[in-house]
Amino acid sequence: MKSAIVIGAGFGGLALAIRLQSAGIATTIVESRDKPGGRAYYWERDGFTFDAGPTVITDPACLQELWALTGRDMAEDVTLEPVTPFYRLNWVDGTNFDYTNDEALLQREIGKLNPADIAGYHKFLEYAEGVYREGYEKLGHVAFLDFASMIKAAPALAKYQAWRSVYSIVSKYVQNEKLREALSFHTLLVGGNPMTTSAIYALIHKLERDGGVWFARGGTNRLIAGLVAHFQRIGGTLRLGDPVASIETLGDRATGVRCASGWEAQADAVAANSDIMHTYRDLLSGSRSAQRTKARLERKSYSPSLFVVHFGIKGTWPGIPHHMILFGPRYKELLADIYDHGVLAQDFSLYLHHPTVTDPSLAPEGHSTFYALAPVPHMGKFPVDWNEVGPILEKRILDEVGRRLIPDIHERIVTKFSYAPNDFATDLKAHLGSAFSLEPVLTQSAYFRVHNRDDHIPNLYFVGAGTHPGAGIPGVVGSAKATAALMMAAR
Repeated sequence: MKSAIVIGAGFGGLALAIRLQSAGIATTIVESRDKPGGRAYYWERDGFTFDAGPTVITDPACLQELWALTGRDMAEDVTLEPVTPFYRLNWVDGTNFDYTNDEALLQREIGKLNPADIAGYHKFLEYAEGVYREGYEKLGHVAFLDFASMIKAAPALAKYQAWRSVYSIVSKYVQNEKLREALSFHTLLVGGNPMTTSAIYALIHKLERDGGVWFARGGTNRLIAGLVAHFQRIGGTLRLGDPVASIETLGDRATGVRCASGWEAQADAVAANSDIMHTYRDLLSGSRSAQRTKARLERKSYSPSLFVVHFGIKGTWPGIPHHMILFGPRYKELLADIYDHGVLAQDFSLYLHHPTVTDPSLAPEGHSTFYALAPVPHMGKFPVDWNEVGPILEKRILDEVGRRLIPDIHERIVTKFSYAPNDFATDLKAHLGSAFSLEPVLTQSAYFRVHNRDDHIPNLYFVGAGTHPGAGIPGVVGSAKATAALMMAAR
């Protein structure tokens, strides 16, 4: 293998391209949008910088490794700032819980909710350490191409009761309901319902405890820019603003890509960081095997979508931390509405991002940048006109942030805009407007997820949220490591 084309410049595509280029494989990334980043896109409006997301950076070592492959240092291109507390969790009764890896502070926070749960929390942490070791360190960067590999992993998964949900495991160790929510909400950051997502995902807690939570100075977009700068420094090619129209095949081989502009390129291998359904349904429409795979993918369950309100306001807010979770009046019932019933409920829970408390450069002097994110059903469960519903939901979300944190929020707003499920579908070709691709349940994990290498086209590969191990920055960067290993083994 001397050349490769990667479709999509998201975190997974960039990480894979860097690994290939570092190994001497001439690599070209083809990106449909005017900027790299995929879901980590950004906008600049009225002097404010708005990251589309993701905004929570964990396991910085998995990113640093991409520079170290060629003897470079990530600090040349990116500055990471520690975020503390990791999150402030807030409930409608006014209770706050600061979640951090400062052991003394964390024990005090747990003690405020239920002193008896301090011992239970430490037992949960032992459990999280075990699943982190088995699920992340051992399996997070290894491709599952056949069922035998799944059988090999089964004893470890059984040992940690992987069939149980994260919420169920947390509830085994702690009794306070608020603490159960505080220790289980993390799966929502990768598109999973805490009530059904495999307990293996408790490893996120250990990941944060060990590696911390970080933010890239200048925004997540600067981390993307750093990855691009490094990729180009080592000789990689990035083509922007030209959507791939088809993956060209000849027999059982991928030969290259053809873009909407008419531009074509051939390569020894093609890797897709694009949406998995879009890839199989549209980019491989001429492949019979791909259309069979597409039919199977249509029957799978997909993660919810998101409704995100971006707003820039007058004033600075040192009392509002970088990350907040504003829980609504319901937890289990709201999750059931989103994941099971496909209902856009009257109530909601919000993730509030306030980057200017860490980096004031993201807004004009004396101003602040925010976004408020609400999980909502994907378009297959809740087919509505978001042009009609969006403005109503936007006002209700801003009203709630105002009620709980910024009373005169509407008078302070300088600029605002929203991003809805139909935007995910349009801009990212995300199937059903899903924000995280396949739902991360046990029956759609590892071998049961889209394989890192296609089963029928041996030089077609996949990277990103839809393949193993799943969504989130560590997940898609891990998928790049697994996929790169397969591609290099094929040389």
